Amino acid sequence: MSRDLSPQDLEHALGNLADLRPINREPRERDPGQRTATSRRPAQAPGRFSRDRPVQMRFEGGRALLSRQGSTYVLSESEISTIIELGKFRVISRHDLAQYGYGGKQQVADRDLENLIRQGVARWGAFEGPEACPRELWTLTKTGRELIRTNDLVSRSQAVYDGFAGAREANHDADLYRLYQNEAARIRQQGGRNLRVILDYELKAKIRREIARLGAAARPEIAAWHGLRVVGHKIPVPDLRIEYDARDGELARVDLELVTRHYGGRNAADKVRAGFSLYTRHGEAGRLRRLLGARGMTPEILSL
Repeated sequence: MSRDLSPQDLEHALGNLADLRPINREPRERDPGQRTATSRRPAQAPGRFSRDRPVQMRFEGGRALLSRQGSTYVLSESEISTIIELGKFRVISRHDLAQYGYGGKQQVADRDLENLIRQGVARWGAFEGPEACPRELWTLTKTGRELIRTNDLVSRSQAVYDGFAGAREANHDADLYRLYQNEAARIRQQGGRNLRVILDYELKAKIRREIARLGAAARPEIAAWHGLRVVGHKIPVPDLRIEYDARDGELARVDLELVTRHYGGRNAADKVRAGFSLYTRHGEAGRLRRLLGARGMTPEILSL
């Protein structure tokens, strides 16, 4: 889904701050064909690329006691893992939760999900899927998100979400979880570890703040700080970024875009120029290849 920063977004972010000056720093350049980018950890960038480090918890009888605003919640280790995943990705389908989080054991997953509902930590909604099929999607409640933060279940650098952003966005966000699983398997096969999830919501919020502080003229510089680039007059933002430690110890990242049937050729081409790795839903890769081929582009296209 295209949620890039357009000139209109920039004007909204700037408000009355047009007189601010960008700082004087040379932007970094990236190879347009590079699938992943690696860089040495900066000496003075606390928390910017910090890894997700959940705290060590004590379990008694297979369950842990978590607290929030004077209330106590009793969750198993698998239930805690589930709310962490829901918080990172915002929306996950019931099927995919069972497939990837419970080894395909749907009954075990359903038992955990029922307990999360009973304690007011998660909720679900029925949505029309990509092929007009009913789809059960899950997300955290506000209570669930606060429970993660209050008990430091993830690092402060990891964004945590709750609630559905909308019907179309919910389906798209749910597909990103499956996309992540596919790409994470590839990364781990190559020796990558300590994976961290960054959704487009987080990147866009950071970029908007920096544009408001530094001004529109700093767009190329701001994009470079985040390992992105300006394409036309926009800063394309990937649907999903995965940061990880590569086999050689270097920090690496891969930017992923889920290209749906709603994309036109120009929009898809901008994602290629931005250096993103492209995924499509099953059966849609052929259409995307034709759109990009008409523009002389032949990028690798992966399917969910």
